[in-house]
Amino acid sequence: MSTLTFARAINAGLRKSLESDPKVVLMGEDIGTLGGVFRVTDGLQKDFGTHRVVDTPLAESGIIGTAVGLAYRGYRPVCEIQFDGFIYPAFDQIVSQVAKMHYRTQGRVKMPITIRVPFGGGIGSPEHHSESPEAYFTHTSGLRVISVSNPQDAYTMIQQAIASDDPVLYFEPKRRYHDKGEVDETAELATALSMEKARVVNTGSDATLVAYGPLVKTARDAALAAADEGISVEVIDLRSLAPIDFPTVEASVRKTGRLVITHEAAQSGGLGAEIAASITERCFNYLEAAPVRITGFDVPYPYSKLEMHHLPDLDRILDGVDRALGRRNSLSGLEG
Repeated sequence: MSTLTFARAINAGLRKSLESDPKVVLMGEDIGTLGGVFRVTDGLQKDFGTHRVVDTPLAESGIIGTAVGLAYRGYRPVCEIQFDGFIYPAFDQIVSQVAKMHYRTQGRVKMPITIRVPFGGGIGSPEHHSESPEAYFTHTSGLRVISVSNPQDAYTMIQQAIASDDPVLYFEPKRRYHDKGEVDETAELATALSMEKARVVNTGSDATLVAYGPLVKTARDAALAAADEGISVEVIDLRSLAPIDFPTVEASVRKTGRLVITHEAAQSGGLGAEIAASITERCFNYLEAAPVRITGFDVPYPYSKLEMHHLPDLDRILDGVDRALGRRNSLSGLEG
């Protein structure tokens, strides 16, 4: 086992994929000589050459369009979108071409494209550098969307994404890049948990708390804090946002009877709404209370110090758990 930061774990996973398959090609703005603005690809161009780790122009639509051509020719391109807010110029290529090519050709053409997207807030960035655009892509048929929350998954799931014959959007929580964790670099992909599966990271019996990406750590901290008050919270790391592993969430809610969902993205039209609606349909007779969403607000991400008021934190998540349990909370102010 190695102790790696989140960023180094992704780097190690990319390196393993480059070594394993000569058809893997990395593309992105400043990913080669600079190693990326977050240094995730540091050293890879030096070791694999400029034909495998390609510095591209500042043109996201061009990056994805080039990746489509490479995928047609049997390559497995891995595209980095430098910041989440820069993905919108590539939106047409991703939604109109990448997502539909396999279906349009009746399966004759595969699109094994991985699109790495540093996303979310927490680093005090200016406008366009902190976004949570995942719901746009989970709504788009033909795309797989995953989000990692820890170094081990970062290492394993980037390799699984690259090995997939389907296009995958790989959302990386940028504020977790420096978090450290143990990584088994000898783990075989064949025995690793599928990237489509959710993981129960903390067992509990009173409420189910669903999170993904940057908020999984916050959710675990909330579960520990709730335990001090005698409340048992089960935390689920969703991992896959499209498709969603509903059976794992459903099994938990059938046990706890309560559901709380948290994500950084705005509440309206967010992934939390889909989870709440689907679990209500599947588990209506088991629910003791309406599902609760703890999310970002329906405003653009604020920057600098104001950003921390926008992001769901431990206190807001605990307040959501209290709402689900009918305890005193910020909305009622009364005992349930």
